[in-house]
Formats: sequence, C-alpha cells, structure tokens
Amino acid sequence: MKYTKDGIIEKAKEFIKGIFKEDCTGHDVYHTLRVYRTALKIQEKEGGDLFLVSIASLLHDVDDYKLVKDRKETDDPYLNAKEFMNSVELDEEFQKQVIEIISSVSFKANETVTPKTIEGKIVQDADRLDAIGAIGIARAFAYGGHKNSPLYNPDEKPMENMDFEMYKKHRGSTINHFYEKLLKLKVVKLRVLQIICIIVPCLCCGRISHIEDGRCI
Repeated sequence: MKYTKDGIIEKAKEFIKGIFKEDCTGHDVYHTLRVYRTALKIQEKEGGDLFLVSIASLLHDVDDYKLVKDRKETDDPYLNAKEFMNSVELDEEFQKQVIEIISSVSFKANETVTPKTIEGKIVQDADRLDAIGAIGIARAFAYGGHKNSPLYNPDEKPMENMDFEMYKKHRGSTINHFYEKLLKLKVVKLRVLQIICIIVPCLCCGRISHIEDGRCI
C-alpha cells in the first residue's frame, strides 16, 4: 500500500496517541503536538524538509528513556520509531535521518549536542520552547510528581558537571531540576526566533502564539 505524506503524518498522530495515552509526566500527546506545531511554524521561515521535520517532531519522544518501560539495554533504543516508520513503508535513508534527529534532540547534561541539520535544529528548538516559560514550569512539576521527587530540599545542592549516565540515575528535587537542566537549555539557535520573537505555545489551547501580541494564531 502506498501512503501519501499527509496520510503518514495523520497515522503518526494516531500512533503517538497510543504511545502516550496514559502519560502524566508532562510528555503526553499534547506536548508532542505542541512541538510539532511549533516546528512547522519555525520551518515556514527557516526552510528544510517539511516532511522530515513533521515526522521527527511527532516521533521525538516515542523512545525517550525516561518514558519507555520494560526495555532492556540490549533492545533497539529506537524500537517504537522504527516500528512506525516500517509500518508506513518509509525508506531506509529517510529513517536514518529521523533517527539522527531524535537521537540528538534531548538534553543529556554535559553530553548534550546541537543537531547538525536544519531539520534537527528546528525540532530541538521546538522541543525546548515547550520546556521553558509557564508551560515548562508546569511540566517540570508534573514530572517531579510522577517520579515522587521532593519539591525542595534545602540541604541538597544542584548537581554540576554530570555526564549522561550520572544525569539518568540522578534523583534530585524538582527545584534543583531547574538548575540542573531547565535554566541551562539553549534555544534560539535559529535565525527566525531572533527575528519574529520567541514562539510559545498557548497554555490554554496549545496553539502557537507570539509574545508580541499574545494571541493564538
């Protein structure tokens, strides 16, 4: 069966609904859809392959180590993404490009990287824009509650200079998470975000708004 690009995007949206249907960590389907919408808005100005941006943004969290349960170290780390892409018959080269993007999007403490391609930079910035501001704060506390992390411990200082393995195993307070990750996020790598103001998701409806007028567009 031959799938159209629009058809594959719609199937990806249905796929992530199944993956994240019970999520309460702040990485739910609505987070992914906000990242997708923001990425499309950035792509309008920055260029790049629209279909690649669409699929990579929709699949960017489906294999996140924080969210995937019961996966062994010997399992393919991109099992869900590959399962979907194979199901809609995306070619091997395209799949490699998607995997390259989603493998470089996440914050990995001192091992965090900047994606090499414009499509990767678009998806990473779109994801990070959903981790800052009011909605980023809300998501941080949702994740902390899910992990039973203490809200704040005055005797516990934020960890510095963690590598990725240390970061994955670290269990600190939610307040410390701001100092260990959220306040270190670097966005605005792309020209468009410097020109047209920061693009932010509307907290009430998830649509894209501009700080300059605050209206959903």
